[in-house]
Amino acid sequence: MREHEEPGCVFCAILRGEAEASIPYADDRVMVIMTIGAVTPGHLLVIPRVHAVGLEDLDEETSTHVWRTGHRMGRALRRSGLRCEGVNIFLADGKAAFQEVFHLHLHVFPRFKEDGFRIEADWGTRDRGLLDRDAEAVRSGLAALGSPD
Repeated sequence: MREHEEPGCVFCAILRGEAEASIPYADDRVMVIMTIGAVTPGHLLVIPRVHAVGLEDLDEETSTHVWRTGHRMGRALRRSGLRCEGVNIFLADGKAAFQEVFHLHLHVFPRFKEDGFRIEADWGTRDRGLLDRDAEAVRSGLAALGSPD
């Protein structure tokens, strides 16, 4: 991973100071910007300073800091004076998950009644046998990752 060096990446350009951004918070590992394509007023993006396309490309320490910052930003939104009756924290990892900018970023945005944002899906109930099989597949994936230490 390289620190904000990916040519053509709008978030790397923002991190380099070459593109405009409204920045409520920044530290040595992340920058938080107000997104121009906001779901609601106050919609934030937490962006790591290293270029990582998705979760697979980001080290766990940086990822943990991204999520910790997202948590803090959600709490800040509730105290901001912006309309905020709830908070969504959302990460899209890959095109199939609706990622549009391929520099990992965590969405944090205030929610309120009738704000128009919806997540539509078929929320059907899965059979226990299928859930057990899925759990085994995830355990296999964890084993392939190895120990987190």
